[in-house]
Amino acid sequence: MKITLITVVYNNAYGLRSSLESSLSQTHHEVERIVIDGCSTDDTLQVLQDYTLKIDQIVSEPDNGIYDALNKGIQLASGDIIGILHSDDLFAGRNILRKIARKFESSSTDLLYGDLCYVRNEAPEHIVRYWMSGAFSQSRLSNGWMPPHPTVYVRRELFDRYGLYDTHYRIAADYDWMLRLLTKQTLVVAYLPEVLVHMRTGGVSNRSLKNLWQKSREDILILRNHQIGGVMTLVKKNIRKVSQFWRRPDED
Repeated sequence: MKITLITVVYNNAYGLRSSLESSLSQTHHEVERIVIDGCSTDDTLQVLQDYTLKIDQIVSEPDNGIYDALNKGIQLASGDIIGILHSDDLFAGRNILRKIARKFESSSTDLLYGDLCYVRNEAPEHIVRYWMSGAFSQSRLSNGWMPPHPTVYVRRELFDRYGLYDTHYRIAADYDWMLRLLTKQTLVVAYLPEVLVHMRTGGVSNRSLKNLWQKSREDILILRNHQIGGVMTLVKKNIRKVSQFWRRPDED
């Protein structure tokens, strides 16, 4: 089973190199790697040149933000399964993609997700937050539950059926896209109960109070559009994050 990994990057040469090394270390070999660069001005293009023979497709051109870049990658993808490994992300082990492929091969799963650890940017071995997802049920959505987007893998045809990321949302288009899928009664959703990805802290949504405010506004609009809830659902969504700061994977 072929898995397409899409990596979006802009001015993150250091993170990109370690992310690519993490990708290349995977024991599952049927992997298509696509990198979408937003015309970086640092050493990112030099890193990409170093890995030219190991990346299937490289696009470096201006884009309209991270979700526009992701949509470009999705449209280029030829894999059976599509996942995302951003330039700040690392796989939690060498067999992650093999486990994901086996789950899709052995079941009718449409969408798979797992757990995620936020790690220090300068010391990725140090865990800051542990996001243990837990099993999926649609009733949990109105209580602010959602899977960590970097751990989500889907069959490619779902993008044809339900659409790409809505670029009208600048920060929370991943939340909109996940709710678009997870509210479908016929979708077969699987939880892989282990840490799949280590994500460096400092994501776009948390870089400033302005971004946090913008994300909250988009989240509420998305919740209302999908008729999942409103302000109280957003409050519960944020409260869920608190325990992630003291929980650790070896405790469960």
